[in-house]
Amino acid sequence: MSSYVICCTPAHGHVMPLLTIARHLVEGGHRVRFITGGRYRDRVQDCGVTHVALPADADVDLDRAGDIPERRGLKGPEAIRFDLRHLFLGPARGQYATVRAALAAEPADAVLTEPLFLGSALLDLLPRAERPPVVALGIFPLGAASRDTAPFGLGIVPMPGAIGRLRNRLLQAFSDRMVFGAVQQEADDIARQVIGRPFRTGMFNWTSAADALVQFTVPSFEYPRSDLPASVHFAGPLPLQPAPMEPPRWWAELDEGRPVVHVTQGTVANADFGQLARPAIEGLANDDVLVVVSTGGRPVEDLGPLPGNVRAAGYLPYADLFDKVDVLVTNGGYGTVQFALTHGVPVVAAGQTEDKIEVTARVGWSGAGINLRTNAAAPGQVAGAVRRVLHEPGYRAAAQRIGQELRAADALGTLDRVLSSVQPAPLGSGIPVLSLDV
Repeated sequence: MSSYVICCTPAHGHVMPLLTIARHLVEGGHRVRFITGGRYRDRVQDCGVTHVALPADADVDLDRAGDIPERRGLKGPEAIRFDLRHLFLGPARGQYATVRAALAAEPADAVLTEPLFLGSALLDLLPRAERPPVVALGIFPLGAASRDTAPFGLGIVPMPGAIGRLRNRLLQAFSDRMVFGAVQQEADDIARQVIGRPFRTGMFNWTSAADALVQFTVPSFEYPRSDLPASVHFAGPLPLQPAPMEPPRWWAELDEGRPVVHVTQGTVANADFGQLARPAIEGLANDDVLVVVSTGGRPVEDLGPLPGNVRAAGYLPYADLFDKVDVLVTNGGYGTVQFALTHGVPVVAAGQTEDKIEVTARVGWSGAGINLRTNAAAPGQVAGAVRRVLHEPGYRAAAQRIGQELRAADALGTLDRVLSSVQPAPLGSGIPVLSLDV
């Protein structure tokens, strides 16, 4: 039996995939402690996992970040800068102190962490003899810096050849100095104060210096990098574990022959249905399709009046739904997009915040769908894209090609192999006890 510490910022889209990993490790007979916010304690404990609470100053409610007045209306790099400074860098000291205290109380064979838990990035800066292996869990698009890609967070797809590499170098310099330079300086200042030295790489790229990075996708849905570190392991998507539920009473209509268009804004970024769900409903109102909307738990009435070809529910049985869907319309959740592609379903994507700008960029780049390049799609934009995807077979062909690779992958098996390959700190080296005044 091995002992693992899992570190996760308190946000639904971060916690849920890491709980899948925690549950898998527990079922394998391992001891697991899960560091995250207090509001997820019951979910963690329901998996048979020990919950370790973050201190109050690090227990930021990321699920309600959109309610912060200063953040409203921000998108792209501006939104990422705000999030990095206030939602991820701010809690880093408290996160780091919690991890070090947990390791001092009980050694671990490895620390597993999602990339935006920056307390783990600080831990990774310690000498190898003073910490267990740090294994990053790529639950968002791969942010590894490369000569072959533009900087992460800009949503810019690769350009081949020497001109593309020159463009990337110029964009990287601009990003480092002008876009994220001040935030990186803050991160380096925190690292010097806590660890005694700055980050080895930029914040988006710190996972490339971890002992291993398990990226939960397949190469065909990720930009090719000729300089990809050997520590990066493509694992395929984590399995979704939707709760069992009864299908809605209109379920049989999915088999009546009309193309089925599924529309979702997920379970968190769904406060404003006017961004995507409502435009999709209005744009497709007169098309010979069946539009199936999931509200992510919000009342169906919040969608407003529904045309005759629209059906809606708070949640839907995804395990059965996607075998009946012809097009997914989404704001770019990484897990949802890959679940659709696993079923060979092409995508129309509209999302430019958080990591969604990178997910939607990959949808367009891969040929498996259309990136609308907006947070607030117009009805005509959505309808036009759906019609193209339905009538141009190349989109479905690309989705099916990626789906074949996704279905062949074994995410949790790959994770097990990576964990068995990383070596714990030498016996007797110990983890020094940490003063929590960091």
